Amino acid sequence: MSACLKAALVQMQVQPETKDSLARAKSFIKKAAAEGADLVLLPEMFCCPYQTKNFPLYAQQEGEEVWQELSRMAREQKVILAAGSVPERDEAGKIYNTAYVFDREGRQIAKHRKMHLFDIDVSGGQSFRESDTLTPGNSVTTFETEFGVMGLCICYDFRFPELSRLMVDRGAQVILVPAAFNMTTGPAHWEILFRTRALDNQVFTLGAAPSRDPSSGYTSYGNSIAVSPWGDVMDRLEEQEGMLLCTLDLDRVAQVRRELPLLAHRRKDVYTLTENR
Repeated sequence: MSACLKAALVQMQVQPETKDSLARAKSFIKKAAAEGADLVLLPEMFCCPYQTKNFPLYAQQEGEEVWQELSRMAREQKVILAAGSVPERDEAGKIYNTAYVFDREGRQIAKHRKMHLFDIDVSGGQSFRESDTLTPGNSVTTFETEFGVMGLCICYDFRFPELSRLMVDRGAQVILVPAAFNMTTGPAHWEILFRTRALDNQVFTLGAAPSRDPSSGYTSYGNSIAVSPWGDVMDRLEEQEGMLLCTLDLDRVAQVRRELPLLAHRRKDVYTLTENR
C-alpha cells in the first residue's frame, strides 16, 4: 500500500440544472487529476440545490444518468472519486441522501445513505427538516483502496461520535465527509468537529462543502477542511469556490497511535460491564 495519498477537496457552487453541476464537477476533477490527485471528494448534494422540496425532483436511481457520469469521470481521469452526495430514489420510490465512491476504473466501491437526517430548529438561526422528503440509511460505510481502509459518512452523520469509532474499528485511517453546514452551525461547530473526530480517532478527516451562495435557499458555510490525526488543521478554504489539494502521509496515523495509544488504552472490559449492568 502507498503511504502517501494526494487528495483534492472540491468546493463548488451548486447549479440549478443538474447537467451544469456535473459539468462544473467534471472541470474540477480534471484539474485535480492534472495536479496529481489520487482521490477527489465532492460536496454534499453537489448537483441539487439543498432544499427538501428539491430532493424528490432531482432524485435518480443508482445506475442512471448522474451515476453513469460520475463513473465516467472517475474512469477517464483515473482517480478515486468520492462523489459527494446526490438524491437517490430506490425502486420503491423512497428518497435518500446518498454518497457513491468509484475506483480509478469507474467501478462503484462504496455507497452510503445518510443515516442521521438533519432535522433542526435553532432559535434565531437555521431550521431544516430532511425527514420531510428523505429516508435514513442504516449502514456504517467503509471501503478498501490501494491506500488502505477509508470511512464515509454525510454531514450530520459526523456529529455522532460512535459512527466514526465504528469506522475506525473497521480499520479506517481516513474519514471522508461530504457536507453542507450552514451559517448557523458552520461558524460554531465545523472546525471543532473535524478536529475532535480526528483527534479522538487518530485519523485524517476530510470535509468538502459547497461554496457559499447567499442568494440560495440554503446558504453553505463552505470552509472545506483537512485535519491530521494529531488534530491539526492541515489546510482549509474560505467561502468561495475553489479546490484544496493536500497530501496525507498515512504513516502518520500509525505514528500517532503508537506514540499516544488512545485506541489501545480503551477499557473495553469496563464498557462491557457497564452495558451489561
